[in-house]
Amino acid sequence: MEQENSRNTFLFVVIAMAMLLTYNFFVLQPAEKKRELAMAQSRAAATQQLAAAAATAAAPPIVTRDQALSLTPRIRLDSPALTGSVSLRGARVDDLFLRQYPVSLDKGAGPEELFRPEGTTGAYFADFGWIGAPGLPSPQTVWTSSAGAALSPGKPVVLSHDNGQGLIFERTIAVDEHFMFTVTDKLVNHTAQPVTVAAYGSVQRQGKPHLTPNILIHEGGVGALGEKHELKLQAYKNWKDKGDVVLPTTGGWAGITDKYWLSAIIPDQSEPVKAGFRLSNVGGTDVYEANYVSAARTVAPGASIVETRRLFAGAKRVELLNAYAKDLNIPRFDDAVDWGFLWFITKPIFWLLSTFHGLTLNWGVSILLMTLVVKIALFPLAHRGFQSATKMKKLQPQMEEIRKQYAKDPAKQQQETMALYQREKVNPLAGCLPILVQIPILYALSKVLWVSSEMRQAPFFGWIHDLSAPDPTSFVNLFGLIPWNPASLPLVGGVLGGVLHIGVWPLLYGFTQWLSTSMSPPASADPSQKIVYQLMPVMFTFMMAQTPSGLLIYWAWSGTLTILQQYVIMHRAGVDNPIDSGVRRLLGRPARA
Repeated sequence: MEQENSRNTFLFVVIAMAMLLTYNFFVLQPAEKKRELAMAQSRAAATQQLAAAAATAAAPPIVTRDQALSLTPRIRLDSPALTGSVSLRGARVDDLFLRQYPVSLDKGAGPEELFRPEGTTGAYFADFGWIGAPGLPSPQTVWTSSAGAALSPGKPVVLSHDNGQGLIFERTIAVDEHFMFTVTDKLVNHTAQPVTVAAYGSVQRQGKPHLTPNILIHEGGVGALGEKHELKLQAYKNWKDKGDVVLPTTGGWAGITDKYWLSAIIPDQSEPVKAGFRLSNVGGTDVYEANYVSAARTVAPGASIVETRRLFAGAKRVELLNAYAKDLNIPRFDDAVDWGFLWFITKPIFWLLSTFHGLTLNWGVSILLMTLVVKIALFPLAHRGFQSATKMKKLQPQMEEIRKQYAKDPAKQQQETMALYQREKVNPLAGCLPILVQIPILYALSKVLWVSSEMRQAPFFGWIHDLSAPDPTSFVNLFGLIPWNPASLPLVGGVLGGVLHIGVWPLLYGFTQWLSTSMSPPASADPSQKIVYQLMPVMFTFMMAQTPSGLLIYWAWSGTLTILQQYVIMHRAGVDNPIDSGVRRLLGRPARA
């Protein structure tokens, strides 16, 4: 009896914890994040209004993006992956759109913006140059370029600047067909005195961006720093609260990451530099910066030096990051993707999905195939668990008889129950193993769906056009048959459009969970626990409805395979199950004795 109670308690704790964590993660935390974001935006707006007059005197006025672009001479950028321009003032890469990534799936949606010029709200750009001596180019320096030159793959642009005091500067900017810029600076000293300078490169973001309301997704500073190129993550909150993080390193890289996008400065991998994350305040705006500064070098009269660094600005596509890491010897570059603390599971899961995608060209089908492979790999463990659960279900009548026979003698009841387990060679806890094993796999797949740009706007079949977004259908409007949006209703629209927004895939997921639960032995004879056990699939259906549809496809397909495995085992063992019972009812046959 004690062993069974331990089993029941263990099951109840596991289930309760899973429910609480899931509800907290998918409902409470996103809602709290949204409230915090709304409050922060409200406070920021009020602060800006109250301090407008004072700020105007301390900082230049905020202009629109088009106005900022028109204020500076520019070189057009045109590549298969990027579009935008390079500003000749400061020779900055500060106008960048990701050509292959539309903002949404709506018809006519424009490309995602990555960089925007200084002077606009949320300015974000890359800057390069020299520091340490007078007469060096500043952010206000207007460089010269050949007339009509445009930056494109295989066609770099060459910029030049003469400070009129004997220092000549030349900057060559090249871009490949993806997201990598190569920036080469040359300094020629025509003065009569040696000049000591250090090279730098940086990406700067002015103001904290709107963050994804998910605490498991890292956004902020990221880089491989230190002599061992350890992965460093700098969340915006820590960036603000704990200050600068700067480490000596040889090579490595440092950047700013969003959910799907990355901008990173990559020095020469053989060069000792100091790199990391810095925070400053300009005109009342926090400036988040990832940069590196090289060691000081002296340029003798008549001599010159050259500094080459790279800028990655684009989508965190894993195969592309791996290719750059291999070809350019960039350490841990694929770790710009937020694999999470279970990276040793997440990375293989992504590799498996990517391999299947190369064969099927459909990420949804890849999820189905990956699930099948995982099920096969875990088959021996799951099989033993289901066999144990089937034996437990088969023993339910005998266990019930023992409870009734020794209802007033708990010690004897425990003794007889344990004897029954021993005779039938049943481990009450073995049935929990398939559930526990799937938890890290679920986490890993969730990570892949949430953070990999490959999954963003990836279609499946039918109405699923984005595996990283929730199922767009809803039972409230009969899955689109009624031409109205439940969220548009006054007063209750928010509830209907949120909690009650349950589409086809959530319902399929809920059905598979219900059927699988029905085929398992009850966790306890206690009626209240039985009710909780039976209501679990319903509660999880509501809680999981707003998760990425790719995750629901995984759960529904995984549940289907689990049901098939359970059915075969139970059918062979002669144990009654909901499928056989349902078939008998449909055929009008009597129930099994």
